Amino acid sequence: MRSFAVSALREPPFSGARHDHTQRVARESTDWAQALGLISNGQRLRRADAAGLAGRACPEAPLDRLRLLADLISWLFVMDDACDEDGLGADPTLLAPTVAALLDVLDRQGAPDDVPPGAAGPLSVALADLCRRTRAHGHPALLLRFTTAMRDYLLALLWEAANREHERVPSVGEYVQMRRHTGGVYPSLTLTELALDGFPPAARRADPDWAELETLAADLICWCNDVFSYGKEHQVGPDAHNLVTVLARETGDESAALRAAADRFNDTLGAYLAAENELLAAHGDAVRPALAARRNWIRGTYDWSLAAERYA
Repeated sequence: MRSFAVSALREPPFSGARHDHTQRVARESTDWAQALGLISNGQRLRRADAAGLAGRACPEAPLDRLRLLADLISWLFVMDDACDEDGLGADPTLLAPTVAALLDVLDRQGAPDDVPPGAAGPLSVALADLCRRTRAHGHPALLLRFTTAMRDYLLALLWEAANREHERVPSVGEYVQMRRHTGGVYPSLTLTELALDGFPPAARRADPDWAELETLAADLICWCNDVFSYGKEHQVGPDAHNLVTVLARETGDESAALRAAADRFNDTLGAYLAAENELLAAHGDAVRPALAARRNWIRGTYDWSLAAERYA
């Protein structure tokens, strides 16, 4: 599947780089996950290479901010694996208590010395740590965006669990909407903005053109992931939560669905470049740092997917 992705997906026309201290951050992030009980050993997390993805998203970030992003991505990988591979996400009634406990953590907004409830175990403890560290940077609006995006992610996991329970494949339109949240893109982008000091000006964030660009970036990141990961996911049975699967359900042809998924990525990349040019023309240098964060994620996801053992 990797060879198909390379041949079919248009390579993002952005320069790619990787943080010089990525390996150090990888070790520290794995130690963090083990110390908080998220993992019993680092094998699965090392294969996921969360730090490699973070290092590509923030190639010049201060180490503490890069670590924060890498730890978030590690947390997301652990949560996704618990749902997809360990059975937590097979039934919404099984997943619901964990989600409720994690929502409670988010409602506390990283309050200092707050002890999270134990219903979600290490997931709660680690999420509380992420919220406290985000809060410590002193950007209340960014903390609110982070916790809101994480809440949307958790609720989207319940949607996935309900689909699995009923062996339901969503429509393409429904899947595209929900995938932006199940992919954890928005909280990751928020911490990338923090790492790069790349905040969109407040007046620009409410601009419909900015919202469109944000949506296009999320789609590109998620669809790139779907095409690269489809082969691995399909080995253990069709996964309803992949763009290729939902397209194949409507067309009845897997090969055509693979090509259609690649075409969607390529067309959306063209739309993203056009939207970016319009924002630059309208707002100039004020939006360049925020655009750099999104470029890094689009390019970084592509480069990371080429190398990550997670989809080998």
